[in-house]
Amino acid sequence: MIYFDNASTTSVCDAAYEAAKLMLTKYYANPSSLHNFGLEAENKTEEAKSIIASSIGASPDELIFTSGGTEANNTAVFGITQAYRRKGNKVITLPTEHPSVLECFKQLKERGFDVLYAPIDDKGNIIINEFEKMIDDDVIFVSIMSVNNEIGLIQNTDKIGKLIKDKNPETIFHVDNVQGFGKHRLCLKYIDLMSMSAHKIHGAKGCGALYIKKGTKLKSLIFGGHQQGSVRPGTENTPGICAMGAACREAYKNIDENLNKVKQVRDTLYDGLLGLDGVFVNGDNKNSSPYILSLSFKGIKGEVLLHSLEQYGIYASTGSACSLKAKKRSSVIDFLDKSRADSTVRFSFSAENNTEQADYCAQQIKKIVPVLRQYKRR
Repeated sequence: MIYFDNASTTSVCDAAYEAAKLMLTKYYANPSSLHNFGLEAENKTEEAKSIIASSIGASPDELIFTSGGTEANNTAVFGITQAYRRKGNKVITLPTEHPSVLECFKQLKERGFDVLYAPIDDKGNIIINEFEKMIDDDVIFVSIMSVNNEIGLIQNTDKIGKLIKDKNPETIFHVDNVQGFGKHRLCLKYIDLMSMSAHKIHGAKGCGALYIKKGTKLKSLIFGGHQQGSVRPGTENTPGICAMGAACREAYKNIDENLNKVKQVRDTLYDGLLGLDGVFVNGDNKNSSPYILSLSFKGIKGEVLLHSLEQYGIYASTGSACSLKAKKRSSVIDFLDKSRADSTVRFSFSAENNTEQADYCAQQIKKIVPVLRQYKRR
């Protein structure tokens, strides 16, 4: 099996599996319990929190754990806008964000917020000079993704964050770093909140985290106990948290090595298709994460090519797994170039992939595509 759908989810690494197993079988007490058994469980979760915080350049008390990236994004968007609404009514995002941000912004509009979408070019890059004009004293919140989950485009969050703070230091800047976490280094200097997810870096599903810079006010969306400073109450998912800590340690320990390896895999697949007519790269080929390669194949439905590749044991995707079951799914490709939307396949990689797999995939695509195009003409 060749698994090229790592932007949807990754396999659980051995270190994460062992960490989760330990919490499920040995340190399974409730970390809020006052007895020593509970204290041992709490210590393990605090150790995982320290690993993650250290990896991203934060303090442990600046992290809360969530059920994943979607909850982290929702908490950031609604928690901040509720806390800061008296200071202004404008919020800004990009039209190509993940559904867990875009749907939140739709809700904000229904609640009376002035929702603005920053302009982007035909590759998805934010048009920085136009965006700068949008920042004024009424803008309380900006949310921008670091690595686009569909096309892999990298936004310059450092430059964007500095611009925001120079124009209005009171504006809160949130970065959805679900696809960049553990894969690309990110400076937190101008970032107030940052979303992360475990299962994109070989941790377990159902666990994520939100970085909240000290001094940033956040209204809780969940009410109950007083865990995690009452910001996100509820008994902590200790197996998921400790697995996330273990996966995070592995990811950042090998971050440069993994990036180089994945780049070779991505380049092998891309180079292997250069001789095939009617293949287009979606997004900015020079400013994208090597972990994601979005290609459109002229004259072929992406879903048909996807299932054809399955016959050869190759698994990819047509886009964001979070949108595929929606009746009317949001698509970044649809926004950038509607003519390519139905013919797109997203290949996404991890350090577990290799160039031999990429070469094999390219060879099969070159065999399949002419046949599918000929079949369509008939």
